[in-house]
Amino acid sequence: MCIQEIAAIIGPGGESIPLSEPGTVIVYSRVRGEWKKDREMAFVIEPARGLRDLRKKVEDLKAFLRDCRVFVAKSASGALFFELEKARFSVWEIAGAPAEFLDSVWHEEKAEQANSYLPPDAGIPTPTETTPGHFLISIKEIQGKRPEVSSKQVLQEFVRKGVFEQLDVICDHMPPWIEIDAERRGYSVATEQIGKNEVKVRLTKNAGGGCE
Repeated sequence: MCIQEIAAIIGPGGESIPLSEPGTVIVYSRVRGEWKKDREMAFVIEPARGLRDLRKKVEDLKAFLRDCRVFVAKSASGALFFELEKARFSVWEIAGAPAEFLDSVWHEEKAEQANSYLPPDAGIPTPTETTPGHFLISIKEIQGKRPEVSSKQVLQEFVRKGVFEQLDVICDHMPPWIEIDAERRGYSVATEQIGKNEVKVRLTKNAGGGCE
């Protein structure tokens, strides 16, 4: 499937908001390498009206989205998230304005589609422990030269396990999913520009840091 549309729920400030908050669902289409608003609709969930009403809202949303199956929200949980997952949506949790994340999500989705064809010995890097509890990994080569490999495939499971004190990720841009995943597991996230098109993203375990 060729991904040419990404949907996001947007608040009055023009940035992504949680799925649970009232906002506007906007579908962006990629046309000759640029993202344009294609269609939009107001969207609000009223939990007090029950599961039947929620499912009706989901069906209305699916009809509005048509073939678009990539959805971005600042955060996603609960019954609505479950319904979207059940309907085979790819749901991303990203904070920010669409201009900041649409290209990254598009590239990651394309890479994840290609991942199913990767052989087990595809040479995917893994974090290296430099000192006890401190890890380092560079994904610059993947981001620049291996579009078939996504940062999620390389790092998400490692981040979600949360078995490190500090992780430095060298990249050309911060993966769009990493901040929310890290903060949920008790890590702070800092970025540092260390060169032209080169960023260091540092995940550091907070004192008493936990998990979801």
